[in-house]
Amino acid sequence: MTQINRRHFLKAAGVAAAAGVVAGCAQSNSNSALSSSPKGKSVIGLVVPKMDVVRVAFIGVGQRGYGHVKRMSHIEGAEIVAICDTHNEVLERSAKFLTDKGLQKPALYGTGELAYKEMLEREDIDIVIISTPWKWHAPMAIDTMESGKHAFVEVPLALTVEEMWQIVDTAECTQKNCMMMENVNYGRDELMVLNMVRQGLFGELLHGEAAYIHELRWQMKELEHKTGSWRTEWHTRRDGNLYPTHGLGPVSQYMNINRGDRFDYLTSMSSPALGRAAYAQREFPKTHQRNQWNYICGDMNTTMIKTVNGRSIVVQHDTTTPRPYSRHNLIQGTNGVFAGFPNRIALEQGGRGSFHDWDENMDYWYGKYDHPLWVKMGEEAERNGGHGGMDFLMFWRMIYCLRNGEPLDQDVYDGAAWSVISPLSAQSVANRSESVSIPDFTRGHWQTAKPLGIVGA
Repeated sequence: MTQINRRHFLKAAGVAAAAGVVAGCAQSNSNSALSSSPKGKSVIGLVVPKMDVVRVAFIGVGQRGYGHVKRMSHIEGAEIVAICDTHNEVLERSAKFLTDKGLQKPALYGTGELAYKEMLEREDIDIVIISTPWKWHAPMAIDTMESGKHAFVEVPLALTVEEMWQIVDTAECTQKNCMMMENVNYGRDELMVLNMVRQGLFGELLHGEAAYIHELRWQMKELEHKTGSWRTEWHTRRDGNLYPTHGLGPVSQYMNINRGDRFDYLTSMSSPALGRAAYAQREFPKTHQRNQWNYICGDMNTTMIKTVNGRSIVVQHDTTTPRPYSRHNLIQGTNGVFAGFPNRIALEQGGRGSFHDWDENMDYWYGKYDHPLWVKMGEEAERNGGHGGMDFLMFWRMIYCLRNGEPLDQDVYDGAAWSVISPLSAQSVANRSESVSIPDFTRGHWQTAKPLGIVGA
């Protein structure tokens, strides 16, 4: 496929995904969707040449991206050289923030949807942070890597099985990093639990639970700009788990997914889709567009994943119903369990009481198992913010690895495996919850890949 034809194909694929054609995200279990011949070398454990200064560019600085600009500006060894956004107001806002801090004004790109391609032609960019609507993640990540730069993409990595494979293939062909920025992996609690798991506190792992339960109906009132202006429509296009990675990322790292185990298959079902329509009727005029749409995404989606090693994972998605925020963050082993929201622990051996009762005194466990990375950087992370510090710590760690010639904590295979749950859950829901095989994006290398270690920096 020629470069031009490939880009036309990606653009068409993005439009099709955005149009929500059910057939596009509920494909058959064909071999082509489940496997692919390698087109390059595996990037598991990829190490790139050390960078004294990491030159950073941004695509998308509306809500999430603007916060990324602010946090990156505080990191030693990172230099912001260019920013792209189609909305001039937010483009200038980011530039002003940097110049007000006494930093050099970055080059700005904002003429048309493809302005980012002009920015990618620059030779003074090492990495690109992509914080755009979902349909742009795959084409922008691929174009970034093909331009010789490393791609760091907001969640989800992509929207279809085909896009996941295209991103994996491009990473392997170019030998460039493509990391999906799952910030929750850098939360204090998630890091602590990873440390507990690595030290064997829970015994042999059996089961995990993950979720994104976050009432976001208010975003439906964001009509021209901001997240709700494009994300709301996905509730009319896909009935499945629209956003699986926040809870699933940490549980996957606990279980060494793609590093000794991998996802095998899933089954999924959704509740009725009632909440969005009811909210629209209550909050908008009868003739408003929000009242003309047919909301099909079940208010609660529950997906169960089986791993090759026999473990089970429950993943839930609900951004509609009125209930407290939760990511579940539960990990069960032969010796006990940790559960989040609220944090609590029960152990048969090594606990501070009977495993029939929850121990909710987390100060004791933080004192014993706080992750060394949080011990070292936690105060600075909390000071610079971003979901309690996890955003800053994620960026700090990314820059650290690039400057010190170390592999990143998350790779393209992680992003693809965690993100592909969305289209595959929709396929299962559409077919009476039939089981659906999950592609092995590592092409077998998961069997020899080393688990993520407990790093101190």
